[in-house]
Formats: sequence, structure tokens, C-alpha cells
Amino acid sequence: MDSIIQFIFEHATYAHWIVFSALMLAGINVPISEDLMIIFSAVLAATVVPENTAKLFAGVFLGCYISDWVCYWIGRKFGPRLWNIPWFAKTFDRKKLDLIQNYYAKYGFRTLLFGRFIPFGVRNGLFLAAGLGKMPFGKFLLSDGIACICSNTTLFTLAYYGSRNYLALIETLKTFNLFLFSAFVVSIIGLIWYKKWKKSRARKNPSE
Repeated sequence: MDSIIQFIFEHATYAHWIVFSALMLAGINVPISEDLMIIFSAVLAATVVPENTAKLFAGVFLGCYISDWVCYWIGRKFGPRLWNIPWFAKTFDRKKLDLIQNYYAKYGFRTLLFGRFIPFGVRNGLFLAAGLGKMPFGKFLLSDGIACICSNTTLFTLAYYGSRNYLALIETLKTFNLFLFSAFVVSIIGLIWYKKWKKSRARKNPSE
């Protein structure tokens, strides 16, 4: 991930294409963090290439959305035969996928909507389980599209505005810290002066 992020940063003008490609690889379970790609794209949009904000959001949204189709069709086409592939059998716990299918049966669309906000491999399990359970592709497209736009928009927006206001926040904190430091110094000087004044007064008026 560090190498990918460094490469994207060095080629920020084309970052939307790089992010899209990376997310497509995530669809076949290459260990690329979807959340990190969204956050990093938003940071670039806010600080480095603001003119490409729309392209970067389109890149992450389409990359996430279309890569979900890839995962869905892998599950749909290969079915239980996937567990004959050692790498796949180690990557996906069959019991967890069965559990996700039960959630689909009980909660339907809400499984995708809320599950899309959970990282660390849960998302690919959602899409794969939908394919293994042979959910109608049209229903999957609609449900996942709504879930994807909700989760991506939320994370991208938070990261974008957080990054855009970052420098202003740092300057505010610097100013505030300078104010606190100045107030502290003035307080110390005032305290020292007060003690000296009190001692001087005590010497002049020993009866007090």
C-alpha cells in the first residue's frame, strides 16, 4: 500500500486512473484497502489537484462499484468449486460466507448498506456471498449501487473537508498555542513581580 500511495502522489494528475485500477484489483481480492484509496483520493482533491476533484470521486466510486461486480461474478460462475483453490480456501471462511447469506435472507438490502461500511475483507465477502447465493444481478446492481454511493460519499466528503481545513486548523492551533504560551509567560512574570512587591512591602512595614 505504501508503494501504491507514493506512486499515486508522484502522478497526482492521473491519480483517478491509478486509483480506479487499484480498486479493480481489490475486486479479485488483491490486498488493497478501499477505504485508504478513498481517503487518499479525497486528500489529493483537497490539497494537490483540486481541479480533479470530480474525476477522483468518479475514479473511486466506479472502481469500488465495478470491482464489486467482478467479485459477484466470481462467486456466481465458480460457486462451491472456489474452495478447491487453496489460496481462495485460505482467504475466505466458508462459514462466514454462509452467515452473510443468512443475513441476506433475513435483512436483504440492509446487509449491503451497513456491511459496506465495514472494512477488512467484509465487503468482498458480501459481494461473493451475493454471487454464490445467485442473487439476481439487477437486484445486486441496484442494492450495491445505493450502498456504494452512500459509503463512498460519506468517507470521501469527510476526508475532503478534513484535509481542506487542515492547514487552517494548524494555523489556528499555532495561534492558540502562542496565545496560551504568552499568557503563561505573562502570568509567571506577574507572579514573580507580585512576590517581590509583597516582600518589599513587608520590609517597609514590618508591623503588617
